Amino acid sequence: MTHQPSIDFGISSAQQVYDWLRDLILRGALAPGARLSETEIGNRIGVSRQPVREAFIRLAADGLAEVRPQRGTYISRISISAVLSARLIREAVESDLIRMVAENPEPDLIPRLDAEIEHQRRAIARDNAEEFVKLDDRFHHMLAVAAGQDAVWSVLEGLKSQMNRLRYITARTFDAQKLLDQHAGIVDGLRRNDPDAAEQAMRLHLRELLNDMPEISASRADLFIP
Repeated sequence: MTHQPSIDFGISSAQQVYDWLRDLILRGALAPGARLSETEIGNRIGVSRQPVREAFIRLAADGLAEVRPQRGTYISRISISAVLSARLIREAVESDLIRMVAENPEPDLIPRLDAEIEHQRRAIARDNAEEFVKLDDRFHHMLAVAAGQDAVWSVLEGLKSQMNRLRYITARTFDAQKLLDQHAGIVDGLRRNDPDAAEQAMRLHLRELLNDMPEISASRADLFIP
């Protein structure tokens, strides 16, 4: 493990442990197959085993951890079927959202999106894959908010844990500049008030994972399950 949280005992420690471990798993700092120890984690961050156990249960419910009776809790491998399902749902939902935005964009939206793309360009220049993925999420979240559908984004967030794990791997492995160019294409469709172009650009962007998955799953078969 890398960093550790500074626990605020005024709020739920189980939630804080869960958030911390989930972030480590999504970023690949805790690799598939790694064993999690309630005692070790509790001692490290200064909490009892109970909140750690609660966090493990939630991670298992998310498909991010696996509780093996008499053996312990382990980080789950990445489910290819879950990734594909999440990607399909994202494409269906976000294609509708971008059309909604393109039909009536807020006056200051395009400049704000252009600024986001510039932040992404700088992350690529620094070769900072983790920052780029977070900025990518922020870009898509901004579009959902612009469509008046922030709650929809919250639902998507709950569905795409396995997809996010793969995104961190691909951001380190493949050319992030292609994703940046695709973001620029989405913004260009909005700039021209062209819902068809914006939707086409969004679909192209969200299908990129289909191009990357066969290579990464073949080269790192130990990380995946069907």
